[in-house]
Amino acid sequence: MVALKASLLFMVKWLTIILVLCGLVLGGCKKGSEAKRNARSPVPTAAAVATPVPTPSKPAIDRNAQVIVFGYHRFEKKVRRPDTEITPEAFEAQMKQLQDRKISVIGMQDFLAWKRGEKSIPAHAAIITIDDGYKSGYEVAWPVLKKYGYPFTLFIYTEGIKGGKFGGGEAMNWEQLAEMRDAGVDIEAHSATHQDLRKPFDKVTKHRLNPDEYTAWLGAEVAGSKATLEQKLGIQVNCFAVPFGYYNDRVKEAAKKARYEAVFTVYGQKLTYGSPNDSLGRYMMEANKPKVFVDAISFGGSSSGGSVPVEDIPTASLQAQPADGSVVNDKTPLIQANLGGLATLDPGSAKLRVSGLGLVPSKFDPKSKIISYQVTQPLHGDACTVILEAKSGGKKVEAHWAFTLKEAAVKAKDAPAAIQPTPKK
Repeated sequence: MVALKASLLFMVKWLTIILVLCGLVLGGCKKGSEAKRNARSPVPTAAAVATPVPTPSKPAIDRNAQVIVFGYHRFEKKVRRPDTEITPEAFEAQMKQLQDRKISVIGMQDFLAWKRGEKSIPAHAAIITIDDGYKSGYEVAWPVLKKYGYPFTLFIYTEGIKGGKFGGGEAMNWEQLAEMRDAGVDIEAHSATHQDLRKPFDKVTKHRLNPDEYTAWLGAEVAGSKATLEQKLGIQVNCFAVPFGYYNDRVKEAAKKARYEAVFTVYGQKLTYGSPNDSLGRYMMEANKPKVFVDAISFGGSSSGGSVPVEDIPTASLQAQPADGSVVNDKTPLIQANLGGLATLDPGSAKLRVSGLGLVPSKFDPKSKIISYQVTQPLHGDACTVILEAKSGGKKVEAHWAFTLKEAAVKAKDAPAAIQPTPKK
């Protein structure tokens, strides 16, 4: 009996051990199967759920805002060329007026961002630009602009900088431009040699250009000046100021090919959201025409562009007088154009603008279809540009032409006898 009990106890003990081992094995298999199922179909956790990225909202753009662009050249205590110079005192007084009138001065790139619909600007804003690259812009204008905290743009013609063909004693050097760049000044292009880009004639070499030569020369003036500035200063250039404001379709096409975002002229106008980027007007400041500044800052006037397309009128069809490209002796010429070629002309819409004078009181003869203006006060400077504006077939149409004032007559009128005027750059 004792042996039988011992045998039974031994068997029970081993059965218990076997059952425990099987339980462990089965439990491990179950856990392994669950682990595999979980690996194939993981249970989402809070950390695994993707958080939606909020879409940035576009800024509210005031499409009714207006912008005025001022153009300056030189800042001199003694004004000898009133068409391109202004005294430091007059310049600072104008900057103070902008402050007093609470007209915000914005940077060029802010303006372009607004026109792209990327950034808002104040309802009434101004842009300051300085042309050519005279050192008075560095020595005189820059300290004033820093005082008021105003951003500004330099339009540089590259051969007018020290070391260039026209970089004389009154020119900035590349080191000064680099200093201004580092301080945040916007630097843009104004051609290479500052010539009338419409004419196939290189005044530097005194060479009349054939069609192929003209194409290459125009590219060097427009795209080449951009490349020079970008290479020497390590900047991106996206604006071009046309020398003298003279441009046509060929010049516009060259600027487009060079990938300029905006092209500026010298024809003062209020700029709007829809103003065409290939002909943006500036109010050019002259010592003897302070009213231009006053007119510019009165935002109640008309604005240009809008969303209305502008169609160019071929100048040749106008029989314009003085003719485009001509040289005249008379500083008070009769300016006229024949609009007979515009069959659907709105007679009341025709008007003339004359550089240095602005909108003039022209007369339109409905019988002859001639619009005319007799200049009464002597024209200043070396050249005069005329802009004809009208509406035809419900569209705005425009024509530009320019004539040169005979150099001897200009110098005799504009400069004191004992002083030789500095050549205009």
